[in-house]
Amino acid sequence: MLWRLRRALAVSVPSLVMLALGLWGLDRAGMWRDEAVTFQVARRTVPQIWRLVHGVDAVHGLYYLLMHAVLTVHPGEVVLRLPSVCAAALTAGLVAALGTRLVRPRVGQWAGLLYAITPMAGHYAQEGRSYALVAAGATGATVLFVRAVRGGSWWAYGVALGLTCWLHEFAVLLLLAHALSLALARVGARVWRGWGCAASAVGLALVPMILVSRAQSAQVAWLREPTPETALGLLRTFLGPTDGVCWPCLVLALLGLAGLAGRRGELTCAGVALPLVVVPPGALMLVSQVSPLYVDRYVLYALSGAPLLVAAGADRVAGAAARLWAHGDGTTQGHPRPPGPTRTSPLSGSPLLTLTGVLALALALTHQLPLLGDDRDPGRRPDDLAAVSRVAGRAVRPGGAVLFLPAQTRNTALTYPGAFRGARDVALARSAPESGSLYGQEVGAQTLRRRVGRLERVWVVADRDLLAGRWRPGNPAEQAKLAVLARDFVPGEESVQGDVAVRLYVRRSALSRSSGPLPVRPLPVRPRPARR
Repeated sequence: MLWRLRRALAVSVPSLVMLALGLWGLDRAGMWRDEAVTFQVARRTVPQIWRLVHGVDAVHGLYYLLMHAVLTVHPGEVVLRLPSVCAAALTAGLVAALGTRLVRPRVGQWAGLLYAITPMAGHYAQEGRSYALVAAGATGATVLFVRAVRGGSWWAYGVALGLTCWLHEFAVLLLLAHALSLALARVGARVWRGWGCAASAVGLALVPMILVSRAQSAQVAWLREPTPETALGLLRTFLGPTDGVCWPCLVLALLGLAGLAGRRGELTCAGVALPLVVVPPGALMLVSQVSPLYVDRYVLYALSGAPLLVAAGADRVAGAAARLWAHGDGTTQGHPRPPGPTRTSPLSGSPLLTLTGVLALALALTHQLPLLGDDRDPGRRPDDLAAVSRVAGRAVRPGGAVLFLPAQTRNTALTYPGAFRGARDVALARSAPESGSLYGQEVGAQTLRRRVGRLERVWVVADRDLLAGRWRPGNPAEQAKLAVLARDFVPGEESVQGDVAVRLYVRRSALSRSSGPLPVRPLPVRPRPARR
C-alpha cells in the first residue's frame, strides 16, 4: 500500500502543479495568429473543415475536428486553450510515470515537476494549438512502449502513436527514438518483431496524411535551415532558459547518462530518455538541411526526455551523498569504528530525499517565475489580434472600406468580426468557409484595381514589414494592392500593434480638393514584441 501511495503521489503532484501553472493567466484577452486560425476554423461545420484540409492544413485536421467539438460547448478563448492545459498536465504525469517505472517514484516525481515548471512546457500549455496534445500522446506512447518491452501489448502502443501522428505527422520521428532505445537495451528478436509490426502499422496509417501534406508544402516555405546555434538554443530551452537553472540541469543530465546501456534486454532511464530528447529534433534538423521543416514546437514532445535525465542524475547525486554520510564514521585514521549504532544519514530516508528534491525544484520555479509571468502577456506573442481589432473598431465606421494586405491579415476580422461589423471588405470574393480556405478567396488584380479605384478613403490592415518594403509578395493581387495604394493614395493616421499596422489611406485627388493637408492623428503605438 505504501508503494502504491508513493507511485500515486509521484504521478499526481506534477500533474496538479502543471494544471495550476497552465490555468494561471489563461485568459490573456487576445489571440495571436495561429490560435486565431484554430478558433475560426474549429467553428466551421465538419464538412467545411473536411473541405479545408484537402487544400491546406491537413496536418492539423484531426485537431480541428477535436476543437470543433470543444468549441461547440462554448466558443471562447479560455475554452480554446483548456485542451492544451489538460494535455500538459497529463504529460507531466506521464513523465512522472516513466521515471517511476524506469527508476523509482522519487525520480518520477522530480522529473514530472521539472517538466511542469519548464517555461517551454508552460508556453505551449497556454497555446490553442495541437502541440501540447502531441506531447501528451508521444509521452503516453513512450510509457506504452516501456510496458510493451516488458511484456505488454504492442497494439496499444501502435494505436496511441498512430493517433498522435495524426495530430501532427512529425511525431512519427518518435519511432526512430524508440528503435535506438531497443538497440541500446540489446533486446531479443521477439521484442523487435513486436515493435516492427506496430511501427509498420503506424507508418501505413500515416501514408494518406503524408501524401496530402506533401502537396501543401508551400505552407512551410518560409522556414530556413537550422544552424548549430539553433540546436544549442533548443538545448537551453529544454534545460531552462536561465543560467541558474540551465547549468545545474546540464550537469545532472550528464550524470543521468551513467548506465546508458544496462543489462541485456532491459530498458534503462537514460536509454529511453536520451534518444527521446535527441533523435526527433536531430533527425528533423538533418532533414531540414535539404528541405527546411524545423520549428522547435514541432518537436515539443522531445522535451519529455530532458527532465528524466536530470532527475536520474539528481538521484545518483542523492544516493552518493547518502552513502558518503553513512560511511563517514567507518574508520578514523585507519582505526576501526568503535562499537555502537551505525550513524544514519538524514538523507537516507526516501521521503526526506524526495522532499529535498522538491524544495530544489521550488527554488528553480521561483527563479523562473518572472519568465512564466511575462509569458502570460499577449504582447509576448508575435501579434495580438484582439488589440488590432480594438484599434480597427475605433477607426473603421460602418460602410467604410477595408483592405487586408496580405490576405492573411483578414484573420483579425474572422476572429473578431465585431470590430469590422458593417465594413466593406474590398478584396473579398468568397468567404473563408465558402471557399474552403483559411482567409477567404479574393478577387483578381484587375477587379481589385476597379474596386479600389472607386474609393476616396480606405483603411488598410497590413503586415508592417510589407508596408515598409522589407519583403515583396509574389501574388499578383497583393502586388496590385501595393501598386494602387502607392500610386493613387496618401497614408494618414495609423496604429501599430506588434507585426500589424492599421493605416488610413486617402485618395490624392480628394486630398488636393480639400482645404488643407490631411490631418495625421497617430493612434497608440505598441512596440513590436520579440519573436520566439
